[in-house]
Amino acid sequence: MEKLFTAESVTFGHPDKLSDLIADSILDAYLAQDKDSKVACEVALGKNKVYIMGEITSNASIDIEAIVRKVIVDIGYDNNELLFNGHNCKINIDISKQSQDIALGVCKDDIGAGDQGIMYGYATDEAENYMPIAINLAHALTLKLEEVRVKNIVKGLRPDGKAQVTIALNKEKVQVKTIVLSTQHNENADLKVLKEKLKTEVIEKVIPREYMKKTEILINPTGRFVIGGPAADTGLTGRKLMVDSYGGLAHHGGGASSGKDYTKVDRSAAYYARYVAKNIVAAHLAHKCEVRVAYAIGVSKPVMVDIDTFNTNNIPEENILKIINEVFDFRPINIINSLNLKYLKYVEVTHNYHFGNNIFSWEKLDKVKEIEKISQILKKDCTCNIF
Repeated sequence: MEKLFTAESVTFGHPDKLSDLIADSILDAYLAQDKDSKVACEVALGKNKVYIMGEITSNASIDIEAIVRKVIVDIGYDNNELLFNGHNCKINIDISKQSQDIALGVCKDDIGAGDQGIMYGYATDEAENYMPIAINLAHALTLKLEEVRVKNIVKGLRPDGKAQVTIALNKEKVQVKTIVLSTQHNENADLKVLKEKLKTEVIEKVIPREYMKKTEILINPTGRFVIGGPAADTGLTGRKLMVDSYGGLAHHGGGASSGKDYTKVDRSAAYYARYVAKNIVAAHLAHKCEVRVAYAIGVSKPVMVDIDTFNTNNIPEENILKIINEVFDFRPINIINSLNLKYLKYVEVTHNYHFGNNIFSWEKLDKVKEIEKISQILKKDCTCNIF
């Protein structure tokens, strides 16, 4: 039976993604002035209104309203015709300080987890960047859609958009079964011309030709898409978790990342779990690996570290877990330091959908040789006590 995989991506003008970008821009502004800022910022958008909520404790002094307006305008919501724009939208700011109860567990030398929760990291060898092919293709479409809009290669486009890709993956052979591409456009756009341009300038530019045999292509399947963005749908931080992780092809603990500083394990531990999973797959211990980690608030040592290799492991899973516990340290203080999270520009992470881009520290493969060395020892003598 043919196995199908589907993944979705959204453009930066999608209301939920725009909310994430605003939240991380606020986070970056605080961290730029005070690296020890504690930030948990939520953003909601809708009907030309912006709501900034959350808890922030920092010595920094920033102009939140100016940051919000700049992000919205830079994305392309800059005129009244869109019914939502950064120049005149109403901005409501409701920020309080971090709870002192949380601070008791987080603000100490051996940093405790900023919250309880479950985080997952995933890697697969089906693509060079160790990401699922379906999400790679979906992201490629939305990034190209952004490019042709911003550079005016395809005229008449507006900021809101989505892509969805369904593939059949048989061994190393990839076939794209269906592509869905939806984009907001000007009211006077010729839909027939627009669809043809999107096919040639977006889809055919990023999807390899050999993947495109008998592919069904659906461009703006409902027809017109004039009113979009926050004027059409409410936006909220953390509502595109699958878009920003593995496209629904791996588990997710449910905790949002954007707007949260590096002490929040929803963010930092999810990055570290990806780092661990990627190094395990790159060391050829498994073709797929999902790392699961859970924390108690204020406690540095995780209450769970576990894996699932989906029956693709080349050595026993219990040995892979032994290697992980030997090589990797899941305490938040180590995650922050080893991934250099204090000095990251988080809005760039959101612009790059969090995973699969080698510019980020959690994508490095610096533990492969150490993993391989321990793996060889285990293969030679499974009874040796090296841990």
